[in-house]
Amino acid sequence: MNMKVEMIPNYRIAHVRQVGPYGSTNTQAMGKLKKWAEGKNLLTASTILLGIPQDNPTVTLPENCRYDACIVISKDFQMDDSITEGEFAGGEYVVCQVKHTAEEIQKTWAEIFPAIQNSGYQIDDKPILERYIGDMNNDFCEICVPIKS
Repeated sequence: MNMKVEMIPNYRIAHVRQVGPYGSTNTQAMGKLKKWAEGKNLLTASTILLGIPQDNPTVTLPENCRYDACIVISKDFQMDDSITEGEFAGGEYVVCQVKHTAEEIQKTWAEIFPAIQNSGYQIDDKPILERYIGDMNNDFCEICVPIKS
């Protein structure tokens, strides 16, 4: 597994929240976000999209799991009330690039936690995320796991 450690900055974000079991509804939330972002001319080669599962499905009932589909926006972008604004608190993350297929993402989720622990890092109590940057949106994504400094 090819991992790197990266300091992810704090971001101002616009997001769509999906509540319910993780899976295909996450894709629907991201689709709704992308449609909104396209109408605002925010989808470019440098756009950063984040998929943030807010709950651990092994301890949270599936119907209560929250997923945020996010886009990083500039400090001066004028928001309207059609979508929620928020802030992502950055930090140090282990980042692993993976092919954007269900099989590869599932495989990575299964392998990343033991790999992090075997590397001597301690996982931090912050949201884990999937990150998509510009042209990466369709072919690859990055699984980002927070670690303690």
